[in-house]
This record gives sequence, C-alpha cells and structure tokens, in this order.
Amino acid sequence: MNDTAFDYVIVGAGTAGCLLANRLSADASKRVLLIEAGRKDDYHWIHIPVGYLYCIGNPRTDWLYQTEADPGLNGRKLRYPRGKTLGGCSSINGMIYMRGQARDYDQWALLSGDSDWRWERCLADFRAHEDHHKLDGGSDSLSNPAFALLHGNKAVGSSGEWRVEKQRLRWDVLDAFAQAAQQAGIPATDDFNRGDNEGVGYFEVNQKSGWRWNASKAFLRPVMQRPNLTVWTETQVERLTLARDASGARRCTGAELRRGGRRVTVTAAREVVLSAGSIGSVQVLQLSGIGPPAVLQAAGVPVHHALHGVGENLQDHLQIRSVYKVQGAKTLNTLANSLWGKAAIGLEYAFKRSGPMSMSPSQLGAFTKSDPAQPHANLEYHVQPLSLDAFGEPLHGFPAFTASVCNLNPTSRGHVRIKTPRCDDAPAIAPNYLSTEEDRQVAADSLRVTRRIVGQPAMAKYRPEEFKPGVQYQSDEELARLAGDIASTIFHPVGTTQMGSDSDPMAVVDSHLRVRGVAGLRVVDAGVMPTITSGNTNSPTLMIAEKAARWIVSGT
Repeated sequence: MNDTAFDYVIVGAGTAGCLLANRLSADASKRVLLIEAGRKDDYHWIHIPVGYLYCIGNPRTDWLYQTEADPGLNGRKLRYPRGKTLGGCSSINGMIYMRGQARDYDQWALLSGDSDWRWERCLADFRAHEDHHKLDGGSDSLSNPAFALLHGNKAVGSSGEWRVEKQRLRWDVLDAFAQAAQQAGIPATDDFNRGDNEGVGYFEVNQKSGWRWNASKAFLRPVMQRPNLTVWTETQVERLTLARDASGARRCTGAELRRGGRRVTVTAAREVVLSAGSIGSVQVLQLSGIGPPAVLQAAGVPVHHALHGVGENLQDHLQIRSVYKVQGAKTLNTLANSLWGKAAIGLEYAFKRSGPMSMSPSQLGAFTKSDPAQPHANLEYHVQPLSLDAFGEPLHGFPAFTASVCNLNPTSRGHVRIKTPRCDDAPAIAPNYLSTEEDRQVAADSLRVTRRIVGQPAMAKYRPEEFKPGVQYQSDEELARLAGDIASTIFHPVGTTQMGSDSDPMAVVDSHLRVRGVAGLRVVDAGVMPTITSGNTNSPTLMIAEKAARWIVSGT
C-alpha cells in the first residue's frame, strides 16, 4: 500500500471521528486515515473550560456558519457554531454530559426497525467509554454499592476514556433557583442520565481536574503513535470518489482532498466513513452528487445518486433566554466586571483549577413539562449565574442570572443545502424554528414555567426582576413572537442524514448507518439521528460512534 491507500478513511476528526479512529486502528493490520479540515487542538482556550467564549466565533476553531433569515425568528439570522479543530464540537461546546431519555432510543429502534437501538442496548455502548469520577480523585465504581444504588444497576461505566465529573463550584443564586424549582413541583435529582431525566440539579461535565476533556484527548491522543493511524489536519474534502463494481453496483472508493495547496486522491479498500457532523457530512455528500436532484442541479453539481433525504429533517434545540436582575447575590457579572475580580478568578484557576474559569456555560439544569398534559419532561433548562446579550458579547454590568429553556422535542424541521459546487462555500442552513403551532405553544408555555419558578419563595430574598423578555408580554401570541425575537440555538443540529427503515423514502442511512445505494460508505455522526435526543447531543453522538465502530470492524 502507498501513502494514499488505506483500509478506512474517516472524514472529520470531531466527536465521532476521534472515537472511530481509536477503535478502527486497534487492528494493527488495518491502515486508517483520519481527515480534519481544522487545525490541531493546541489552542490554549480550547482546554480552559471558560474558553468556549473565545472559541465560538473564532475562525481558528469555528466554521463560522450562519443560518438563513428565519421566519420563525421574525427574519433574524443566527450564528451557527460548529467545531473546526481536532475534537470538533467537543472542543468548543458546553461540556455537559447528557444521554437523553430512554424513550428517545426506543423511538429510534421503532423508526429504524432495529432493536439494537433500544435504550437497554444503547446503555452498553454508553458505558463502553465512560469514566465517571468523584471530585476527590476517587472513581465512581460500579462495585461501590451506594453509587450503584444511586445511578442504577450497571448504569454507568468507570474505566473508559470519556471523563465525567461533577461541577467544581456552586452558586448561592443557582441553589436558590433549584429550591424554587422544587417548590414549583420539579423534583431534585443527582442523576440526569438514568433514562428519565426529569428533575433539577447540577449538570455533570466532561472535564478532568478542571480542564476540558474533549474527544481528541479522550480517544485520539492516546493512539496517535500507532503506525497504522495517519491524521491529516488542515485538509479539506472536495468530494467523494464513486465507481461501479463488476455487478454495476455503486461504490465509494475514496475521496479527493485539498491538502497543503495541492489536490490528493485517497482510496479506501474497505470503507469511507463520514463523521463531519450534521452540516459537514451533508455538504460532502451533496458536493459528491449524492442527494436531492433538484438541490444538486441548482448548485451545478452532477447527480450521481439520487437520495432525497440528504440535508432534510434538520432539527435543533432553540433556547429562550430569560434574564433576571437580582439583588444581594454573587454572580459572574459582578465578579468579572472589575480588575480585582478578574485577577482573583485567574488566581483561583491557576492554583486550584476551580472557580469561574473552570465552569461550563451552564451549571444548573432542570427538566420538566411545559404543561401537565405532557406525557414526559419536554423542557430543558440551562441556568447560569451571569447574563449577556449574546455569547461573545460583554457581561451585563448588573448582578443577574439567566434561565434558558428549550423545547426538547421540536416538531419544526429545516434543511441544509449546498449553494455552489465549491467546498469553500458554506451551505444554506435553514432550521425553520417555531414553524409549527405546537412549537410556538411550547415556547409560550415554557416562558410561563420560568416565571412560575422564579416567583417561588426561595427566590424572594434576591428580589428577581425580569429584565428580558419583560413582564409586559403575557398572551400566547405575544410570548411566541417574543420567543422569535430573543431565542437562539443551543448548538444541537441533528437529523440531516437520518437513519430509517427500508420503507422510509427519506432515510439516508440504514440501521447500521450504511448510505443507501452506495456500498463502502457510512455516516457516523449526529446527522443520523432520526429524532433529536431529549437533552444535549454530544455524548449520544459518541454512543452512536461506539456502536458503529463495532459494525464497521465486523463488516456488518
């Protein structure tokens, strides 16, 4: 084999790609190429937890996508951050460890016709790479009876690569919000990952001793010296190469790349695996002539394989950020708005790896119902001891907290479509937020739930005042329109290369994530989710990759 011939070619060294590179290169007889368009993850702000503020919107680490003008957002466009570095979105995200709800995976099993996607089966793939730790340095072992009782029998893993820790700091104002949520009928919980995440408590995070723990550290760095693993960064995939075998069946044989100012063609003897994410994998497929014919033709790309679902079914969590001014409470706004406060924050992190610089964007979480008629928790709260107009903007000059709420199961669907045949040109991203009456009603109801929580006695000592959106908005119509004015993405796009059964005309991949009608090609990333998970999507993507790696190795 030469320097451009491999057994496996993995496109995208993000969350899924790093795990796949680890698992597929474990067989020393197989040559694996991992391709990343971004740079190495050696930027210091990637690893300091609060550094997400400097990574999102930074061309070094972010693709800098933007949505199309969205009618549901009253014509606004949103920044659409996606990780562009080793580790992908796990290098710039909120670090929250979240599996979702058991019913999410049972629904996938139903839609795909494959029982291997049921919750009980997926748990094994979560546990295979988990590493749950206590803050005192001890391991949360399944052999510990108290821990097993808390988390459920065999519910978590403790010897994998994906580090999970408790938060390293608490805030009085967030503790008060948690007490208020309980007064409003939301039970306290120490575990959001048991299959039913209803409750309020502090999130677990993917950190190790105060540092971000991304997929590159977990899965890629430990195996970088394997002689059969090649990692190319700053390498752009222009298109996949396709051929016909002796029987006339279409097969993916490799990819055409742009690397170091020249074009290179690589071949894959066994499989090409797209792990470029819900935006990137769609773009590569469509640039290769795989997708809806009308979309390809409009972009000037020849149609090689009509697959109508490529780029459709886009789903995302839209968060509505309510900001409350408070009195007598310590918040990050007040701590970080003075030179002394900033110095104290820096020193605490330097010497203890704790304090505000160790915190994820959101510390406290809550899952509840938008109204009592809902059969399950359909809202997720991310509560923060800070406020700002938007990520990347300065903190407000007054003490405040933010209670962001999202609809976990939106019915709105959008799309991703290339506009030109050039890989350098960003695709059109149209989430179509709040485009259904159901989503608009949940948005209005969720704002009322927020007000009900903040109005409980536990919050009274801080005299919360609704700064944004404002108590003058009360009716369903006013609140739904208001949501369009102030809501933003929580960065969870999924579904654009959806998995489905043989009877689903919009299914892009089958239940083993093989692209329909193209041998030797799979998609393994959040795009394959037929429906969005009821929580943060990063760790479910790792579970998908764990499951897929097993199938790829066995050739099934």
